[in-house]
Amino acid sequence: MPLPGPETRVVELRVPGLIGTTGESLLDSVGVVDVAGDGLGRIIRPSDRLRRPAPGPVLQGAGRALPRTLEGYLWSGMTSGGVAKATWALLFPFSLANVAYWMLPPVPGDGGARAGAARVLGAVCRGLLRVAGLLLTTLLVSQLAVVTVDLLAAQCLAYQGRCLPAGLSWLSEVEALRTAVGLLPVALVIFVLHQVSGTEWSVSAKVTPRSPGRSLPGDELRSDGGIPVLRCLHTVAALACTALLLAGGPFGPPAATTEAVAWTGALVLLGVTLLATAVPMHRLLGRVVRALLLGIAAALLVWTAVLRTPLPPRMFGTDDTVQAIGAALIAVCVLFALLLVPAALLARPAWRSLPRRLRPWVGGWIAAPALALAGLIGGGFGAGLAIALRELVRADLLLPPSYALVTILWGGGLALSAVLALLGFAVAVPMRRLRRGVPEVVRMLQPEEENQHEAATAWAQSSWERRYLHQIVVAVALGMAAGVAGLLVARFGFGGVPAWLQPLSGVGVVALGALAAGLLRIIYTAATTNERSRHLGALADLVSFWPRAAHPAVPPCYALKVVPELVARCREHLADPHTRVVLAGYHLGGLLAVIAVGRLAADLPPEDRARVGLLTAGSPLQWGYQRAFPAVLPHAALVDLYGNLEGRWRGLCRGTDTFGGGATTWRHQVIDRQLLGIGYLPSGGVGPLAPAEQGPTGALVLGGDHWLPDPMRGPISGRRWAAGVRRHADYVADPEWDRAVAMAAGLDRPDGPPPLEEQVALFPDLFNSDPVRQHRAGSGGAAASTEQHEQDGSA
Repeated sequence: MPLPGPETRVVELRVPGLIGTTGESLLDSVGVVDVAGDGLGRIIRPSDRLRRPAPGPVLQGAGRALPRTLEGYLWSGMTSGGVAKATWALLFPFSLANVAYWMLPPVPGDGGARAGAARVLGAVCRGLLRVAGLLLTTLLVSQLAVVTVDLLAAQCLAYQGRCLPAGLSWLSEVEALRTAVGLLPVALVIFVLHQVSGTEWSVSAKVTPRSPGRSLPGDELRSDGGIPVLRCLHTVAALACTALLLAGGPFGPPAATTEAVAWTGALVLLGVTLLATAVPMHRLLGRVVRALLLGIAAALLVWTAVLRTPLPPRMFGTDDTVQAIGAALIAVCVLFALLLVPAALLARPAWRSLPRRLRPWVGGWIAAPALALAGLIGGGFGAGLAIALRELVRADLLLPPSYALVTILWGGGLALSAVLALLGFAVAVPMRRLRRGVPEVVRMLQPEEENQHEAATAWAQSSWERRYLHQIVVAVALGMAAGVAGLLVARFGFGGVPAWLQPLSGVGVVALGALAAGLLRIIYTAATTNERSRHLGALADLVSFWPRAAHPAVPPCYALKVVPELVARCREHLADPHTRVVLAGYHLGGLLAVIAVGRLAADLPPEDRARVGLLTAGSPLQWGYQRAFPAVLPHAALVDLYGNLEGRWRGLCRGTDTFGGGATTWRHQVIDRQLLGIGYLPSGGVGPLAPAEQGPTGALVLGGDHWLPDPMRGPISGRRWAAGVRRHADYVADPEWDRAVAMAAGLDRPDGPPPLEEQVALFPDLFNSDPVRQHRAGSGGAAASTEQHEQDGSA
């Protein structure tokens, strides 16, 4: 990179993370003003008293002060606030199934029989995920029909209904009105799902097409052209499922000829949608065919409703419909889990040489428990809604018998979660803290003894959560899945569940009622109160990151809008040859920044790429997203990105931050008061790094990672101060932020790796292993790490 001249300036473009960050907190300014964007994607700068864009603080680098333009890209309006966005909380099971699609293991790119088998298994797994998404839609709709058609219209609004207030007795006298009261909420939900699945964010920048052969972080995140077809199929299936429920359920065709025709038509429509979902038929299902299917399904529902009027005092097809959909969903989940095993084994050579803390979760099988959890939450929410309604009206409404199994299952799941959480947070974390004492790395970061114990406790908790929290979630999901199998065997094999499980039913009733009431309360408060919308925003930010693939009725993907517009904004600044651009993202914004810089680095000429830098702070990239989504964020692509930037990727991290950890280094250990580790090399590849240097702010800089002292040292004159353990907050307030920006801009070169002889002396065990000796003999360069032995309590 050329030396900075007198006209050199730095543009720092910040990208926020979770929980609807405000512009003032993003830029650490008392006021901000928009300078570009379309309202949803806002480019902002600090402002003066007259609401004019103000220059950012100068940046110290290359031995002098350089002008800095401070900008931010706000995208929180896509996920937080408003009634429409608040209702997305109800779509969480759909979103979780969609997230599972992106968790699938990668397909080996070496060709041959292994790659061919992996492609076939991947296609089958993706088809099963789409089928599971369709079943989740029909499960939600059928459970809603249980509430509105059976409990409300058939039982509650019956002439002798006990829950009917005296002033509303006239509702039971008009039979067509009873039917309309039961079906209109279901039809409204189906319409809303159809409209939500067609919502997309408009992109004001050109989207860079994928180039074959490139390995870029997040380059798999592209919109799917088959979503309009999937949207139609889900709507048709929802309408047909409701008609089937009215016609008597899947197992009992009515005796009447006309109702039998409606029953048969509903089954045929459901079969067509399942087949078309499992095997993509984009060319066959054009606009005319889709419109015809939608019209037939809507007409079938209206016709069936007319035939079933007047409604009986009790709908006898509801339990059969819910049970059939639940059984089909269980079968799909089991088949998906079985087929995912060989798919993960075929992909295993891609990460076998990686250290354990970089390998995919559950060996690449993490999508199976994610799908199981989506089904469990989807089934539990419908049952909880029915239970909450029955308790609300305080009447003797009859629930489907299968709901008793759901309450026992959720009671056991709640008990298992409580036991695991108690063992973890009340036993494992304190024992870990007492056993390890104050880690040596904490002593290096905190010279004051009064801060060491507070920091050590936070380090122990965050380290334990990063290591085991996902395992607790997987254990609960698998435990509840095993509970489903056990309850089904007891119900249909032995005629009923054991009596000793009945107390769990009461616990489950409380849990499901609280689940339904809590989600509805979140929706209300998120839609009416800005402060409470942030809690929903944290959830929406996580699930809305992924494009629609397995389910269309999920929130639109903001990454498809944010990344191209970040790339376009960087290109605008790079048009000035004296400008250097640093894309700085914290929390989940760091992931967006990595993907955007990856596309820039692949397309820019070398002279322009040398003026681009990347800063991530508190990012879950390495410990979370890289391991949960190995096909989207492959290790090799991140290694190449760091090498293309020649070390201008800086990562700010705290050991006290549960959400974010190291981004470019791992296998840390402290030897003779020196922090050592393995990480990405500026010259490309992976190898041992020079011992960490402690900067003027107290941070330990190891490779590309800056481990910050928490609590911060200081206070420092002229800077904002944030006291106490900050965990994942206030990264921009740390004085190391500006130093990392200068290094990312190429104004302060990071140190390279030590000589090979020094590396061997620092890591004798690593370099004496057989795989590394073979690598050294073949290439003569620094070897890559093959094991992970991260010291407890270290970085």
